[in-house]
Parts: sequence; C-alpha cells; structure tokens
Amino acid sequence: MNNFTYSIPTKIYFGKGQISHLSELAESGSNVLLVYGGGSIKKSGIYDTAMKILKDAGLSVFELCGVEPNPRIESVRKGVEICRENNVDMVLCIGGGSVIDCGKVVAAGVCSEEDPWELVLHPRKIRGALPIYSVLTLSATGSEMDKFAVISDLEKNEKWGTASDHMKPKMSILDPEYTFSVPKRQTAAGTADIISHIFENYFTNVKAADVQARFAEGLLKTCFHYGPIALENPEDYDARANLMWTSSMAINGLISDGAEVAWSVHPMEHELSAFYDITHGEGLAILTPHWMKFALNEQTAYKFAEYGRNVWGIVSDDDMKVSKEAIQRTKDFFRDMGLPQTLSEVGIDRTYFGIMAEKAAAGSRGAFVELKKEDILCIFENALN
Repeated sequence: MNNFTYSIPTKIYFGKGQISHLSELAESGSNVLLVYGGGSIKKSGIYDTAMKILKDAGLSVFELCGVEPNPRIESVRKGVEICRENNVDMVLCIGGGSVIDCGKVVAAGVCSEEDPWELVLHPRKIRGALPIYSVLTLSATGSEMDKFAVISDLEKNEKWGTASDHMKPKMSILDPEYTFSVPKRQTAAGTADIISHIFENYFTNVKAADVQARFAEGLLKTCFHYGPIALENPEDYDARANLMWTSSMAINGLISDGAEVAWSVHPMEHELSAFYDITHGEGLAILTPHWMKFALNEQTAYKFAEYGRNVWGIVSDDDMKVSKEAIQRTKDFFRDMGLPQTLSEVGIDRTYFGIMAEKAAAGSRGAFVELKKEDILCIFENALN
C-alpha cells in the first residue's frame, strides 16, 4: 500500500427530509448561485422547497439553469459571469453529477483570473473556490463528495476531467427519495457509472492494498444487487439509498487512496462523449467488458479471478477460467439492465476512432494495463458491433 493523506471535508446529510439543512448556507454569506439542469427539479417540487428554505434563511438567489448532461464550458463561463455581477458568495447545485461538476468549476472560476477552460486543462491553476453545496438527485458520478469535475468543449470535441481539493463540496444533501423519479435508462446508466468508478480503482498494480480491495468488492456487490431492484421498483427506498451511498463511496478516495492507479475506460469513454455527446454511463457499459477482455492475460488473471471469486462467488482454482466467467457475468449484467451493448447502438462508427484512440491513450498512462493507441483502436473495433 502506498503512502497517502485522506481528507473528506464534505458534511453529508443523508436521508429523508434532510433538505431542511439548506438553511446552513447562510454561514457562507448572503448571495447564492443556484445551479440546475433542465427543469426536473421544478416538476418534482425540489425547487420550490429549496427556494423557500433559502429565502427564509435570508439568502438572495441567482440562477444558472439548463446545465447540459455533459456540462459545457459555455455554461461554466455564464455561471462565473453571474457570480461576479451579483457578488455571489457560494454555489448551490441541485441535480446530478453534471450539474455539480458545472457548479464546481464555476466556483473555482470565480476565484481565478484564468478562463475556466484553463482550469479544466490545468488543475494546478485552481487556487481557490467559492463554498460549494449540493442536493443530489441522481446516483452516479459521486461528485457530491469528491474533488473531480468533467467539462466538455464540444466545439473542439474535447471532454476533460479536472480536480482540486478546493472543489470538494462543503456540504451535500443525499435524500434517496429525490431519485425515485429517475427514469429507468438513467438509473441503469448511473449504476454503470458507479460500477466503472469502482473498477477503475479496483484494478490497480499497487500490492497489498487489501482494505481498499475488500471495500471495493462490497460496493460492487451492492450495485449488482440493488441496481436491478431499483429498475424493477423505482420507489424502493433501500435500493435507492444503497446506490446513492455507494456512488459517493466509489470515488471519494475511500478505495483509491493508497492504491492509486490511472484510469483506462473513462479516458476512452470521454472521447466518445466529446465527439458524440452520448450518455456517459452507457458508453462505460459498452466499453468495460471489452477493456476487461483486452486486459486479461497470464499476468493480470490473478486480479480478475479475485474479482470473480469475491464478488460473483465463482468457485474454481483456475484463474483464467474464473476471470473469463466474471467478465461474461459483468457483460450480462449490463445487458440485463437494458444498457446498450455496442457502439453502433448509440450511433458511433469508425469515423473518429483514430483521433479518439490517440487522445485516450494519453489519458491512461500508468493504468493497470497501459494502453497504446493501437490497443484502444482494437477495443473500439471489438465494441463496434
């Protein structure tokens, strides 16, 4: 296990009715930027509830609405402008990971003289951020409890992740009931995103990081158990609650700190989203089994077999046999969740494979199995049909 420093400054209020704690935003000032997406929070009533609490607490609210599922740099710039024009003291994000990611970079952008895109490309330039608060409405990215954000510039066909401890939320409200209305497609895609976060951390070359590995396996089993239940019964509180907490635990450092590794599938999927603006979790579900098959060899079989035995309960002394069955079960799970199985299903062809593979290879240096451009081209080809 590597040396590490672990810190999660985010205060979490988990459970029913916890939105009442929005009154605590008054601790950070009097002007708040409310960031949200396409308006679902108004249909569900969350918007009205939040606005009443904020106004009763004496806060003035300014709004950045319409944040995209793959949040765009134009929305970030607009948010920074609103904050500066109105002396905003803090940022409140109500929505899923895309909304929170946008709000994070807005908060950092206000505290920098750089264009926000520079902060995406060069995280070291992030020297501060306004206090960030969130109310989560979709279990997927874990952005409610981590330092990461992913922003797109579709004019350049670029989608990049950035990260800074300054962007860890000050407080997040996690009420599983707010995810009851999430459609089946987004529930499935969100579950795939959570699973992918766990995999990206689990498949590490760091030896003897057993605590992190056992945590990761428990989180994976939780997803495989509760994902189908949430699809079948969207208002099953226990299913929604377990998925919500798993999404936070998957990427808040619990399973990665001390077992650090560069990611493989996310850099590839970010290229798909940058060129085709597809749903992130669906892209991950398509690519993950193909990455697993490519990465499996005599040197790596021990880790895939560990996954197969500890998560799926596969009994065999043959590491390669266990590994192949575990990969097939993973693929079958995504299929049974109704997720697409091929790139062609989501409208992707070979047109940009070359440039996507080259950029993804640069983003996966230091991964469990380091991928070159030609390796990623092979994975894309295998995932095409």
